[in-house]
Amino acid sequence: MSVIDQIAAAIGADRILTGKDAAPYGKDWTGAYTSTPLAVLRPISTAEVAAIIRIAHATCTPVVPCSGRTGLTGATMADGALMLSVERLNQITQINTTGRTATVGAGVILSNLHDAAAAHGLIFPLTLGARGSAMIGGLLSTNAGGSNVVRYGSTRGLCLGLEVVMADGRVMNLMSALHKDNSGLDLRNLMIGAEGTLGIITAAVLKLLPKPQAYATAMVALPSLADALALLHRLQDETGGGVEAFEYMPRSYMAKHRQMFPDMPPPFAQDHDVNIMIEVAATTARDAQPGPDGQRPVVTLLEDVLGQMLEDGTLLDAVIAQNETQRREIWKRREDAGDVAFFGGHFVNTDIALPLDKIATFEAAVTPRLRAIDPDVEEVMVAHLGDGNIHHTSYVSRNDPAAMAALLEAVEDVVQDLGGSFSAEHGIGLSKLATMKRRKDPVALAAMRAVKAALDPHDILNPGKVIPPA
Repeated sequence: MSVIDQIAAAIGADRILTGKDAAPYGKDWTGAYTSTPLAVLRPISTAEVAAIIRIAHATCTPVVPCSGRTGLTGATMADGALMLSVERLNQITQINTTGRTATVGAGVILSNLHDAAAAHGLIFPLTLGARGSAMIGGLLSTNAGGSNVVRYGSTRGLCLGLEVVMADGRVMNLMSALHKDNSGLDLRNLMIGAEGTLGIITAAVLKLLPKPQAYATAMVALPSLADALALLHRLQDETGGGVEAFEYMPRSYMAKHRQMFPDMPPPFAQDHDVNIMIEVAATTARDAQPGPDGQRPVVTLLEDVLGQMLEDGTLLDAVIAQNETQRREIWKRREDAGDVAFFGGHFVNTDIALPLDKIATFEAAVTPRLRAIDPDVEEVMVAHLGDGNIHHTSYVSRNDPAAMAALLEAVEDVVQDLGGSFSAEHGIGLSKLATMKRRKDPVALAAMRAVKAALDPHDILNPGKVIPPA
């Protein structure tokens, strides 16, 4: 029997797509990575995933897990491999309002979890532009970040427990709702961010938090990044860490956004170099309930801080959302970043992290290095300024692979000099393998290879991704 015949006998032929039915799975959101899977498998239970992996292990057949296919690094390329979609593991098994946890399958779409938590007055605070299609399994596998990391942390910090099918088909049950568990090696966190190379995540126990009762959302323009960071720290101090998003959209991003979305009005009457989207959330009635003047205290606090900065010249302009429609418009400008980066021409895209105080230094240092390679290069940046994560895109003047590789290395050089990381939240996949080999500590790479060899000796789980060969 062929591998596909064996799997059909184990889980049913109706779980398997081949040929033209499988073709849509061979393309991700970016369109940059296309492949032809041997077959697409859509199991409906952990037991079926385990059955598939046992057969793959016995036959040394590669398996590439996939979720919503919204990744940006080619991690779901599956030429000649079995593609295992977790989309049908989409049950929200429990919303525990007392323990404030959600038990979910790996195929649960992020926005569906948001809705389920909101029905109980709670939130799962991870949010990003692809929330309507990104699934929990993929978010865990890449340790996704998003716009609220400054307050809530990345996906790893929001996960309490996991269920994982290992490379030989055994199921590792780490489905604990414990906030503390010091019983040996932290295997849960080892699996998170591994992009399916060490095991396939099938379910998780996630943290839920109180739903904010009010938001204060604004676009502001400042003279410098130093002034922006001073505003961030001031707001964090005055709100007790209530800043949920602090997003940097410099002049280059605003111009590119206006070019691609000409119908969307600009936030200010004139252009500025430093533009920041701020959102502060109130979780207490004291800060959320309107006062006699009809104003919510959290909005008043933001207005007062911004007003004082306008007076002392450390703020140039500000627009505060007065209703949910205006709030969503502010958010949309930031959430359009994926379209701005990936559909604006030939480009080199990076996802880097820097210490907060080094971001301005990076901006000043990287431009001359890039222009020495391509004098007509166009730079566009957008950043989660609150956590130091920058998405820097270089639009090249010509589609020259050698020049594009040189531009990428130039960005990496500056990042390394400043003590940063070449990967902040998008994962490694295929696109950063060469960078991993160049930049990652060789002892760390050797340790990664040893872990991979121990847990997946046949190298069947998402082979060729994340860890470069020796």
